[in-house]
Amino acid sequence: MSALQTDVRRPKKSTLLSVTDLRTHLYTSKGVVKAVDGISFDIREGEILGLVGESGSGKTMTALSLMRLVPTPPAKIIDGNVDLNGVDLMKLQEEEMRMVRGSKISMIFQDPLTSLNPLMRTGSQISETLRIHHLMDKKSAAAEAIRILNLVGIPEAKARASQYPFELSGGMRQRVMIAIAIAAQPKLIIADEPTTNLDATIQAQILSMLQRIREEQGTSVLLITHNLGIVAWVCDTVAVMYAGKIVEIGPTRSVLRNPAHPYTRALLRSVPQVNAPRGPLEAIPEDVPELVSLPTACHFSPRCPHAKSVCREKDPPAFEIEGDHLANCFMYDKEWENVA
Repeated sequence: MSALQTDVRRPKKSTLLSVTDLRTHLYTSKGVVKAVDGISFDIREGEILGLVGESGSGKTMTALSLMRLVPTPPAKIIDGNVDLNGVDLMKLQEEEMRMVRGSKISMIFQDPLTSLNPLMRTGSQISETLRIHHLMDKKSAAAEAIRILNLVGIPEAKARASQYPFELSGGMRQRVMIAIAIAAQPKLIIADEPTTNLDATIQAQILSMLQRIREEQGTSVLLITHNLGIVAWVCDTVAVMYAGKIVEIGPTRSVLRNPAHPYTRALLRSVPQVNAPRGPLEAIPEDVPELVSLPTACHFSPRCPHAKSVCREKDPPAFEIEGDHLANCFMYDKEWENVA
C-alpha cells in the first residue's frame, strides 16, 4: 500500500462538492481550538456521505464552515476551498453567499425547536424561502408550502401550516426543517444529527425521507451522525472524523467491513452487537485530548495501542487500503515493521 497526498478524496467525475484543506479555528481564553484542522473530501452528485465521530470531533463545525455560518467571534475560517459546482464558496461576498444558502445548499439543524422561528407560522417559514429564491408571490408561495408539507409526510398540511413550531411534535418539527431545506430544491443538503431525540419509528421515517429526496430530486446529502447503524443503512460513503481531522474515508461497506484506522476499529467495537455475550462494551482507552493542546503529529496517537515513534513525530498521510478506501495511518506504510 502506498502513501497518497494528504487530501483524502475520490475522483473528480460527477463531483458536486469538493472541500480542500478546510481549517476553522476558535480563539478562546484558553488558547486556539483547531475545530476543523485541514480536512479534504468530495461529495458526488446524488451521493449520501456520512460524517461520523465522537462528540467534539468537529462534525458540526465542518457543516457550519461549509455554510459559512461559524459563530464569529470566536470562530474563524482561516484557510481552505469549498467548491460547489465550480464556485468557491469561500470567495463569495456575504450577500452572494446568502443567495447560495437555501437555493444551492441547505442545512437541517440538529434541534428544530431552537432553529425554527418561534414567532412565525410554519407555512410562512417555508414560503419565505420560496419567495426569496424563486421570487414567488405570497399566494403562490403559501400554496407551494402546503404542497411541500404534504410531500414530507405531515398530515393535515393546511392546518399545520398555520401553526407555530411549539404546537408541533418533535417529529413534525423535524419534517418542517426538511421542508424548508428542500423548498428551493438545493443540490446539497447538510443534515446535522437529524434524528436526535426522536423515537426509533420517527427516526426511520426521517431517514427514509432523506433517501427518497435523494432518489427523486438527485440531491446530495452530507449526513452528520455518531450512529454507525444509520451510516450502514443510508450512506454510500463514510468519512470518520477525530479531533478536527478525517482519519478514514471510503465506501460504507468497505469501511465498516474492513475498518483500517485504529480509531474506526475502536468505534465499531464500542457498538452493541446483537449476538455478542452480555457484559460491558469496550471503551476507547484514555480520554479525548484537550483541543487546545492536541498532539502535533497524529492526534489519535496517545490513545492508539499501535502507536510508534513516527506517529508522535509526523502527521500521517492518506494510504490506499483498497480502491477509494483510504486511511491516514502509518501502519499501512511499507516501512512500518521497521519503525521503532
